[in-house]
Amino acid sequence: MPAPDLDALRRHAVARSLFKPTSLPGALKRLGFVQADPIRAPARAQDLTLRHRVADYRAGDLERRYPRLAIEEDFFVNYGFLPRATHTLMHPRTPRTAWPQARWAQAHAVLDFIRERGSVHPREVDAAFQHGRSKNWFGGNSKASTQLLDGMHYRGLLRIARRDGGVRVYAARDVHPPAQDPCAALDALVDVVLNKYAPLPWPSFTALVSHLRGGAPQWEHDRRDAARRARTRHPVVAVDGVDWIWPAGENPASRRHAVDDSVRLLAPFDPIVWDRRRFELLWGWAYRFEAYTPAPQRVRGYYALPMLWRDQVIGWANLAWQGGVLTPDIGYVAGRAPRDAGHRAALAAELDRMCTFLTPR
Repeated sequence: MPAPDLDALRRHAVARSLFKPTSLPGALKRLGFVQADPIRAPARAQDLTLRHRVADYRAGDLERRYPRLAIEEDFFVNYGFLPRATHTLMHPRTPRTAWPQARWAQAHAVLDFIRERGSVHPREVDAAFQHGRSKNWFGGNSKASTQLLDGMHYRGLLRIARRDGGVRVYAARDVHPPAQDPCAALDALVDVVLNKYAPLPWPSFTALVSHLRGGAPQWEHDRRDAARRARTRHPVVAVDGVDWIWPAGENPASRRHAVDDSVRLLAPFDPIVWDRRRFELLWGWAYRFEAYTPAPQRVRGYYALPMLWRDQVIGWANLAWQGGVLTPDIGYVAGRAPRDAGHRAALAAELDRMCTFLTPR
């Protein structure tokens, strides 16, 4: 295999992630994991990610179809959606924060309540148990029942059955035995991470493996060994002084990694742009997610969507959707749009696709 250069890695990153649109189950299986975010600007991140990879996808399709799909909503390297088979590998979890006996007593009482009813909305738990309010992790106050349900979900006692108006509805989760081979289970999780975000600079890959302590805290001290084992399963090649890793059997230098003349407006958490280190190596400028940055300090906008043109990220767009009208605010790294009629036509086509995606069925 010839050693790739950065141009080949860039084409590889785009081509392997933007596969031909398929069914929703097929895309979820191929991606391995889809990060979720509650902000709608103009749609949630999970929908913005899936629209490029699922045929005829509309905003909200994942939430609408979730109860009928073999997927789970849970924490992985961050929070999102993943196939049930992968989800099972992470459980049973051993959280880093141990609950006292009194907290477990509350949890078991709520679990019995949920089992009797099949599935429950948090307000039903709050009404039945009146747990009151307590301080949450970011210093504010929230209902204690909500925090308890979150903790039960993380510990594998509950699963998300569906969402009603964006609110999680909980059901009891079937209990599975621990993995017979923890190393094999952790290696499988590591491979899901690599497949999702490859090709990756080695420091970014090890950082993502470190993030698995959230999804599989019971193996927190095994992550370094898991990263070292990955080097024996997958190629690690130096390109311009940086080690890169990608899945075994793939060839970043292949001429098959052709890119088309399309504009794609990507979610801030899309796998193509998720790793900011890789982003700067491949595209030569710094993209930052600024929704939580004070408005006067924002450079590109509240929810700037990176603009991919062919295999180059050349700018960004902030989109407003109101009354069935899409209002784009476009910016370019070079300060102006490319002098290319093909780009203008491709951007217009992408904005048309965005309107269709945002229009309810």
